Amino acid sequence: MKRVSDIDPVVLERVRKGTVIPAQVLALDENRKFSPRHQRALCRYFIDAGVGGIAVGVHSTQFAIRNPEIGLFEVVLRETGKFIDEYCAEKGKKILKVGGVCGKTEQALREAEFEGSCNYDAVLLSLAAFKDSSIDEMLAHCRKVAEVMPLIGFYLQPSVGGRRLPYEFWREFFTIDNLLAVKMAPFNRYCTLDVMRAAAESGRDDVALYTGNDDNLLVDLISEYKFGDKKLRIKGGLLGHWSCWTKKAVELLDELHGVIDRGGDIPQELLTRAIEITDCNAAFFDTANNFAGCIPGLHEVLRRQGLLPGIWCLDPAETLSPGQFDEISRVYAAYPHLHDDDFVRANLSRWLAD
Repeated sequence: MKRVSDIDPVVLERVRKGTVIPAQVLALDENRKFSPRHQRALCRYFIDAGVGGIAVGVHSTQFAIRNPEIGLFEVVLRETGKFIDEYCAEKGKKILKVGGVCGKTEQALREAEFEGSCNYDAVLLSLAAFKDSSIDEMLAHCRKVAEVMPLIGFYLQPSVGGRRLPYEFWREFFTIDNLLAVKMAPFNRYCTLDVMRAAAESGRDDVALYTGNDDNLLVDLISEYKFGDKKLRIKGGLLGHWSCWTKKAVELLDELHGVIDRGGDIPQELLTRAIEITDCNAAFFDTANNFAGCIPGLHEVLRRQGLLPGIWCLDPAETLSPGQFDEISRVYAAYPHLHDDDFVRANLSRWLAD
């Protein structure tokens, strides 16, 4: 069993202060086979960009890696974990390694135990397999997984496999031991508020609160929540949107932390930039088609930068939606200050080297 206290103190402090944790995408070649070279390059890109963690085996990595006929779950988690460890050692850095965990309890425990054996620090727990389960059944499941690995709770939006998780669930969830963080990604202000109120009323100050609300991420990160005398903030982000243009995401979070630390009014320019980021996310995540192209959309951005060889997904039918390519081109041209093409261009050959 791994505990939160087993996480390197430097890493743990950074997670609690708030950091950028991109959700890793899956690098495939033209035959839809795993491309270790490009997966390693992505890890190097994230680490050099200054992230505080990387999440692997999550939605952006494609849940289908777990399908028996594909059989990539262990390969991808093991190899990506190794790439992270090797490059961090080379660079003298330490970051949080997060592994995604899915399925009912037997599968989830098996995945958590495997990730622990690969030196992951914590697990991001999807409850998509519990669509018709009771709150008590879901909580019992969460507690069992937390007995194996430090837990990051996950509020996943219903449009990509999640379900509504009421305040009552979250209030009890915050009593779970070995809880590191909660990622809120319901893409819904009311649902996010349920989690924040539950966190405030739980009295837990040791659980990091992270946004995955790509549609509202900047506002999430500058907002102060107040419930009675209790004040709290969302400190960082764990999200697919930050798997591209990652250097700018790190700079943004540092800037927001500085604004909060200095106090005073929130600059109007930040609110404008919040809308610009949401506009980019709409293109990347294909909101016009109910998120159908959300994964290949991220691939397309990384392909344009040279970090991926193409936009291939495990499912040949999963590709850009009609008009999505043009939407990505539009936001690329409209917001040049949001991309990190110069940073990638300066380092790409090194990241792709053996």
